[in-house]
Amino acid sequence: MTSPSLLFLSHAPSPNTLKLRQGAALRIQEETNIRLNIRPPLEAGPEDVLAADGVLIGTTENIGYMAGATKDFFDRSYNDLLEIKAGLPVAVYIRAGLDGTGSRRAIESILTGLRWRLVAPPLILQGVWQDSFITATEELSLTLAAGMELGLF
Repeated sequence: MTSPSLLFLSHAPSPNTLKLRQGAALRIQEETNIRLNIRPPLEAGPEDVLAADGVLIGTTENIGYMAGATKDFFDRSYNDLLEIKAGLPVAVYIRAGLDGTGSRRAIESILTGLRWRLVAPPLILQGVWQDSFITATEELSLTLAAGMELGLF
């Protein structure tokens, strides 16, 4: 039996957001047999989602909204994914200098339209950088990956 595949759409434009991506990826690779495909949103397309059994989305908040790169991915992929991957398990983390509300609402709206299933509420890493953001991101990522591996999602 083939291990499930997880698409990790990771917008990591800074050293700190890169730490989030690296921590999540390492934890998934060390603790599961999930096949992990890490793609920056500007390089990913609907074909990456079609090949995946779940999606992990990591984005920044820019001017009260998800990163333009993340929005670009959805702009290019949304119509191609409608009705095709309904029920796809997904987890989201947002690195937000502000409150993350606008980003969360926008992403939840898109996921509702795609009929993807959030396995946990979006994780908002709000305010000044804290090293605990890495642990929180790792735990969210592992929840998704382990749940997929166990057939829960």
